[in-house]
Amino acid sequence: MFPLYTVANLSHYINNMMMLLLAGPMLEEKYGSRLLLEMILITAFVTGIVNVMLFPTGLLGASGIVFMMIILSSVTSVKEGKIPLTLIVVVILYLGEQIAAGILSADNISQLTHIVGGVCGGIFGLLLQNKRNGSFDQ
Repeated sequence: MFPLYTVANLSHYINNMMMLLLAGPMLEEKYGSRLLLEMILITAFVTGIVNVMLFPTGLLGASGIVFMMIILSSVTSVKEGKIPLTLIVVVILYLGEQIAAGILSADNISQLTHIVGGVCGGIFGLLLQNKRNGSFDQ
């Protein structure tokens, strides 16, 4: 049988891939391939640097990128001067879950990477809301 940590990692990996496949096409259509790729690379770099600075362990996975996409998806409906309820609920649920998991569980998952990825998604979404008038360059 598989060791417990392998099963947990496989489940975590499958969840990450499902979220990438669900959110990715919508975000790519909204922001364009090139801009989405830039956001993915920046998020991977930032989460990697934060993880290396704070934890001596290696970083493996797409969790930060997935959380960036989750929050970015919620920010896409921001109207000038208004914050959508979906953004508030998603941030509270995901952030709350990650803080609780970081405190209560002893797994091989970097909750800090999730949080930093979500912050990146929020920043990208808010910075790009002013450019929503036209489509982005592909």
